[in-house]
Amino acid sequence: MEIKVLGTGCSRCKSLYAAVEKVVNELGINASLVKEENMENILKYNVMSLPALVIDEKVVAKGNISESDLKTIFTNENK
Repeated sequence: MEIKVLGTGCSRCKSLYAAVEKVVNELGINASLVKEENMENILKYNVMSLPALVIDEKVVAKGNISESDLKTIFTNENK
């Protein structure tokens, strides 16, 4: 699984990246985690609000995402 956190490097983007990293480790998910800060690459995903979460090239969430939301997202993606 490839997980990308899209964001410009703001505090919310950094916070989401840290939360994703924590949840992935807690759930024991085998994933590649990427922080995408290049605006040209971010625009390819057609998102209007950041940060955004992309799993295997599919945008699955945007904006503020809690750890409990992340656990739900990752649990559903691993089924």
